[in-house]
Amino acid sequence: MDTGGSVTDSALDYGDLLPDGGALLGLDLGTKTIGVATCDAGWRYATAGKTIARSKFTKDCGKLREIIAERTIKGVVIGLPRNMDGSEGPRAQASRAYAKNLAQALDLPVLLWDERWSTSSAEGAMIGQDMSRAKRAEKIDSHAAAVILQGAIDALAGGGF
Repeated sequence: MDTGGSVTDSALDYGDLLPDGGALLGLDLGTKTIGVATCDAGWRYATAGKTIARSKFTKDCGKLREIIAERTIKGVVIGLPRNMDGSEGPRAQASRAYAKNLAQALDLPVLLWDERWSTSSAEGAMIGQDMSRAKRAEKIDSHAAAVILQGAIDALAGGGF
């Protein structure tokens, strides 16, 4: 089944695109950085990775391709920044456009996952680990990506939404 280039908001539909599972890449898109996380092929644990300084789309894609090849990634989960009332503003529209371009460029399926509270949840966890403010600032985007990815894989492993 050709799954490349697909973008969905539904974990159930996304799971159907990846019937054999596979490692996933989670992304927290910021205006200046991209937080990166990965998970195991069995969709159990998301792990914070690196933070990539945003550049031109093609350069960002090149960095993501390296991670995809290194980790044998089968799909991508991108945080969708919804407003607290669930509506979508300009940032969500930009994330949707990025997801569509990325799905086509990487030929991988993309799941857009509601990222409300991901940054505050990641920061709370890092404070709980007694991480310094400077270290938190350096790692917040990749930890937020892990929160986003963990939410998605929990839904995928549980049969979706």
